[in-house]
Amino acid sequence: MREAFHDQLDGIFVDLAEMCGQVEVAVNRATAALLTGDAGIAEQVISADREIDTNRERVEDNAFALLSLQQPVAGDLRTVVAALRMVSELERMGDLSVHVAKIARLRVPNIAVPESIRETMVRMAETAEDMVRRVKAIIADRDVEAAIELGRDDEIMDQLRRKSFAELLGDDWAHGVEAAVDIALLGRYYERIADHAVSVANRVVFVVTGEMVSRRDN
Repeated sequence: MREAFHDQLDGIFVDLAEMCGQVEVAVNRATAALLTGDAGIAEQVISADREIDTNRERVEDNAFALLSLQQPVAGDLRTVVAALRMVSELERMGDLSVHVAKIARLRVPNIAVPESIRETMVRMAETAEDMVRRVKAIIADRDVEAAIELGRDDEIMDQLRRKSFAELLGDDWAHGVEAAVDIALLGRYYERIADHAVSVANRVVFVVTGEMVSRRDN
């Protein structure tokens, strides 16, 4: 009976890793739509989000079934509860990708990112996607060392966010209020994707070690 329970528990983490892979694709496509002004790619991101939502429901249903039917002991209970928190964060990362895609779609046939700030936004997008890719492996392998390293590397995103604000507020910003609002929102969306990735990684640490990790500890 316990072996079957642990197989089901491992299955939840497989589903979480697969869901993280879907988020990675969403971030990638949303960025492509943003940088090319391609409404078709933006629509793909928006439509695919329903599948991420469906997968969240499946993971939650499986987790609640384990809680109600298997009476997990302390360590297993910790894992199930952490999985429920993680799936919520992954869904939110997908939602943030949709927000990026909607800004891209809104500005078609124009491109929302002015050329003067394109390099910074590209780096933010690449950093966010890299962190999602890495957290997918962290979930699959339950890799504590990689999870802690991801938290430390989040400072890169924080630096890029500060850089984007400095560019927006500079005297040479010549793209108007609408573009400034778009860039401020986009920066926030990519930053939050990174934050959620770190939070998911920290929950993996909690599952493996039983110890909570705060961002100050990373």
